[in-house]
Amino acid sequence: MIRHHITDELLMAYSAGTLPEAFSLVVATHVSLCDECRARLESYDAVGGALLEKMDGAIDLSAGSLDATLARIAAWKDAQDRPASAITQALAPEEQPVFPAPLRDYVGGDPAAVRWRPVGGGVRQAVLPTSREASVRLLYIPAGTAVPDHGHRGTELTLVLQGAFRDEHDRFGAGDIEIATEVTQHTPVAEPGPDCICLAATDAPLRFSGWLPRLAQPFLRI
Repeated sequence: MIRHHITDELLMAYSAGTLPEAFSLVVATHVSLCDECRARLESYDAVGGALLEKMDGAIDLSAGSLDATLARIAAWKDAQDRPASAITQALAPEEQPVFPAPLRDYVGGDPAAVRWRPVGGGVRQAVLPTSREASVRLLYIPAGTAVPDHGHRGTELTLVLQGAFRDEHDRFGAGDIEIATEVTQHTPVAEPGPDCICLAATDAPLRFSGWLPRLAQPFLRI
């Protein structure tokens, strides 16, 4: 049961194509899991299409633009449908992929395909290549492990893919997304059970409270 969703502002920006690549990856991955957010996104896409139809004047397009656009739409719809497909639902829980289709296609597989790097305390991360406006990383947090207390200099989107974590504000399980801003100060702790795997995007460095995380921050690119 997904309890924490993407905001309307983020969905509209995603629909308009104005989000940084890192944030778009998180939104696309969440939308592939969440029927509610997928329906809201489709409504924004429909509004955008209606506005384009009402625009005066012609828009010059390069040769093959229509075919390329239709191909991208078909690929996107296929990615949205695959997590909820009959084949996936028929798999035993231990056989179901941890990464939803948009992320799995992005990294080329599930967690075993990721080049994890240790960041301390048993936590591992993998920074994914994206445009420079924001960064996105996969985080592997062993059950019962706490992430150092920190605040934010910008916005951070954290999508839970496996397990769950709690902080001072709420609990976030698989499919949930936490949206942290400059006013958020927290110490996320992975719950007992399956190790917690998250996809997190930030548009500014974190603000750690402890001196050791601050010392390591430039090397860990957090």
